Amino acid sequence: MKIYISLICALLFISSIKAQEQDSISKKRLNIKRTSVAPKIDGVLDDVAWKDAEEATDFIQFRPEMGVTLQPHQKTIVKMAYNDDAIYVSAYLKDKPEDIQRQLTSRDNFGNSDFFIVVFNPNNDAQNDVEFFVFASGTQADAIANPSSGEDFGWSAVWDSAVKIVDDGWIVEMKIPYRALRFSKDVETWGLQFHRRFRVDNTQYTWNPIDRTKGNMGLYHGELTGIENIEPPTRLNFYPFASTVFNNEDKPDFKLGMDVKYGITENFTLDATLIPDFSQASFDNVRLNLGPFEQTFGEQRQFFKEGVDLFNKGNLFFSRRIGAAPRGSIDLNEDESIENVPDNVNVINAIKVSGRTKKGLGIGVFNAVTEKTEATVRNVDTDETRKEVIEPLTNYNIVVIDQQFNGNSSIGIVNTSVWRDGSNFRDAYTGALVANINNKRNTYNIRADAKVSQTEFDFNGEFGFNSFFRIGKSHGKFRYSFDHSFSNDKYNINDLGLNFRNNFNNFGIDINYRIFEPTEKLNNFFINSYVNYRRLYKPGTFTGTNFGVFVNGQTKKLMWFGINLNMEPGKQYDYFEPRDFANKRYFIYKNIGSIGGWIDTNSNKRFSINLGGNMWHAFDKERDLFGYAFDIAPTFRVNDKFRLSYGFNYNNNKGSRGYTNNSNSIEDEIIFGERDVESIENSISGSYTFNPYHTVSLSFRNFWSTVTYDQNPYFLQEDGSVIEQNETFEELGLASSNVNFNTWNLDLNYTWQVAPGSFLTALYRNQLFNHGENSQDNYFDSLGDLFDQDMNHIFSLRLQYFIDYNSIKGVFKKKNRTDDSQIRQVNRRRNRSRYNRHNSDSQGYYSSYDNALVNPLATSY
Repeated sequence: MKIYISLICALLFISSIKAQEQDSISKKRLNIKRTSVAPKIDGVLDDVAWKDAEEATDFIQFRPEMGVTLQPHQKTIVKMAYNDDAIYVSAYLKDKPEDIQRQLTSRDNFGNSDFFIVVFNPNNDAQNDVEFFVFASGTQADAIANPSSGEDFGWSAVWDSAVKIVDDGWIVEMKIPYRALRFSKDVETWGLQFHRRFRVDNTQYTWNPIDRTKGNMGLYHGELTGIENIEPPTRLNFYPFASTVFNNEDKPDFKLGMDVKYGITENFTLDATLIPDFSQASFDNVRLNLGPFEQTFGEQRQFFKEGVDLFNKGNLFFSRRIGAAPRGSIDLNEDESIENVPDNVNVINAIKVSGRTKKGLGIGVFNAVTEKTEATVRNVDTDETRKEVIEPLTNYNIVVIDQQFNGNSSIGIVNTSVWRDGSNFRDAYTGALVANINNKRNTYNIRADAKVSQTEFDFNGEFGFNSFFRIGKSHGKFRYSFDHSFSNDKYNINDLGLNFRNNFNNFGIDINYRIFEPTEKLNNFFINSYVNYRRLYKPGTFTGTNFGVFVNGQTKKLMWFGINLNMEPGKQYDYFEPRDFANKRYFIYKNIGSIGGWIDTNSNKRFSINLGGNMWHAFDKERDLFGYAFDIAPTFRVNDKFRLSYGFNYNNNKGSRGYTNNSNSIEDEIIFGERDVESIENSISGSYTFNPYHTVSLSFRNFWSTVTYDQNPYFLQEDGSVIEQNETFEELGLASSNVNFNTWNLDLNYTWQVAPGSFLTALYRNQLFNHGENSQDNYFDSLGDLFDQDMNHIFSLRLQYFIDYNSIKGVFKKKNRTDDSQIRQVNRRRNRSRYNRHNSDSQGYYSSYDNALVNPLATSY
C-alpha cells in the first residue's frame, strides 16, 4: 500500500509540472453570433441567421488515416448561431448522392448511415463532452462522454434536427436548447468539435485535427467563443407515464408514474423516478450455469442506464442488485414449504443527483428504496399459511466526489451503503479511493484503486480490502503496462456491487503494437501479448498462470478479422469449483490451450456475415478434454428501412470435469463428474423503420443445452486430484446431475414517437422454459418438450409524455379579468401570433415537429 501511495504522489508531482512539458495542441476557434430571428429547422439554409455566420471548414481525417483532407466534392461547411433559447447549427455536407448511406434506424442506433456530430464541452475541460448525432437518414442519437467511461448513449435529451438530401450532398439543421446542456454563464469559451463520418469507406473527419497516438479526444477540441449574456434556463422536465400489462397468468396490471429531471444549479441535475415501471425492459439472455459464480446480466432499465458514469467509479455499483430477486432465506420446519416467492422486489423510488463544476469537481448522490417483500410458508399437513419477510424494506445509497485536473486526470472517492430494516438482515458498506492520472504530455498513465468493504458498521462485521494498480505507456505504436490486483478473503461488495471472487494476489504484463496509418492492405491492425501470474492471498500459494496473444484488424475492403491464442501451462489450482471456500479445497487441471478466430465482412453491403470459431484441448494424458464452438451471424439489409439478422452458435465440450450440482449428498466428500456439454443458440433480430418516428422491431432467442455425466463419479482428494469410483451414481444412491435446459423468448415491439420526447410503445412478449434430466434427447425432441410447457403471453402498452416546464409555465400565470371585447381582441392577436409561428417556426418544438411530419427527414426528439 505504501508503494501505491508513493507512486501516486510521484505522478501527481509530474502532472503538476507546467504546461511547457506538454506538446502544443493547435485549436481552431469559431466565433458564434447572436441572431434575432431563429432559423427554421427544415434543412433549407435560407435563414437570415446563416448569412453572416462564421464558417467552420477544412475538415481533417483522423480515422483510419490522420491528416488527409476532404475531396473537393466532399467539402463541409458548418455554421452556428444562438439566441436566448438555444444554439443553432447548420452543416452543408457535400457528397455524391449515390455515396450517401442512409439506413433508417430507431433512435441511438447507428445502422449503415453517414452521420454528423457536434460535440460541446461547456466547461472547456477536455473531459466532459455532450454529443449530438444526426444521421443522413434523419435519425438522432446523443450521448455524454468522458475518458474514463467512454460514450454513454443511455443519456437522452430532447432537441430538434432536420435533414435534407440535395443534388450535391445533404444538409443538417439542429436546434440544441440550453436545457440539454449544463453550463456556467461565466464560462466564455466552450470546447467544440465537429465530426463527419462517411459510411461507404468508414472514414471519419473532424474540424479540429485529432492525434490518435496519444491523449483523449477532448484534448483536441476547438474553441467556441462569442456566447454572451445567456442565463441558464430552469431545467425542469416531467415524464409522466401510464402503462398496462396483460398476462395470461395474472390479472391486468395498471400503473401510473412519473420521471422528473430538475436542474438544481447550472451544473447539477436531479433525476427521479416515482413509482417506476420496468415492464418493458428487454429480456435477459439466460444460459445454463454450471459454475460456482452467479449468472449476471446487463442493465435493461433506462433509469439505471442513463447518466451513471459518476456512480460507476470504482466499480462498486451493480444496478441489477436493486429490484432483483429476493436474497433472504427462511427457516422452515420439517412439515413446511415455501410458496409464492416473488421473482423480484419492487422499487418504490430512486433518485440521482449529479453534476460537475467548472473547476472539474464532480459530485454524485444516488438513492433507491425497495419495498418489503414477503413469501408464503405453507404447512403441508394442516394447510395453514403464514407470511415471512424474505427481503426487508431496503435503502441503497451511493456518494461520489471526483476531481478532474489537467484535462486528462482525475482522483475520486466513492462510498456505498445498504441499509436493511430489521435486526435479522445485515447492512453493508463499501468505500473506494480511485485515481486515473496521465502526465502532461499524455505519454504515461497510472490507474490506482483502493477499496474496502464492511458488513455491519461495528467491530463484529467483516472488513474487506481490495486494490488495483496499473502503470503503462499510453502513446505511440508500441505500448506496455504492468498491473497488480489484490483482495483479502473478507472483501465482499455484492450487496450493491458485483465481485465474483476474493482472496487473490495477481500480477499481469501486457505488450502491444498498433498502427495509426493504413498500410497497403490494412486500415487497422492491433496485436497484444500478455502474461498473468496468480496467487491466493491466504494462504499465499500459487494458483495458476496463463499467457497468450490476440490480434485484430481491418482490411482495405472493410473486413474485420481477429485471432486469439491462450495457454495455461502446468498445474492450475481452482479454489472455487469445489464450492468449499471455508476449507480452501481446490481442484487441479493442467495444460489447457485454446485457439480461435473470427471475421466480419463489410457491413455496408446488403448482405454481410460474421463467422467465428474456437477450440480447446487439455494436453494431459490422464484425461481427454476437447471442445469446439462456432457461430454464424448473417445480416440481410433488404432496403434502408428493413433489416434482418440471424445468429447461430454451437458449443460442444467433451470430457470437462466439474462439481456435480445435484449429486453432492455424501458427507465429507466433494463429488465431481466428467461430462459432455452441448449447447445450441438461435437468435433473430430485425426491424422495420417506417420513418424516424415509427419502428417495429423483433427480437427472438432460443437457448438449449444438455449436460451428460459419465456413469461413475469422481471424488475430490485433498491434493486436488480426483479419483474415479467403481460404483455408478445410481449405485451410490446419488441423484442424477444430467441436465436438459431450454429457454425461449420472443419480443415484438412497436414504438411511435407521438411528440418530441414522447413515446407510445406496444410490446408483445412470449416466454417458455423447461428444465429436466433427459440429457440424451436431441435438439428437436427437446424443442417438442419445450412446447409442451404452458407459454406465458404478455402484452403491454406504455405511453410516456415529455413536458418542459419552460413551455407551460405561462399557463399558470394569473390572468387579469377583462370584458368580452378585450377577450376577442386578445384572441385575434393570439391567432395572428400562431400563424406567424407556424410560418417562421421560431418558437417551440411542436411547430417544427408538425413540419417534420410532412418531411420524413425532419426530425424532432
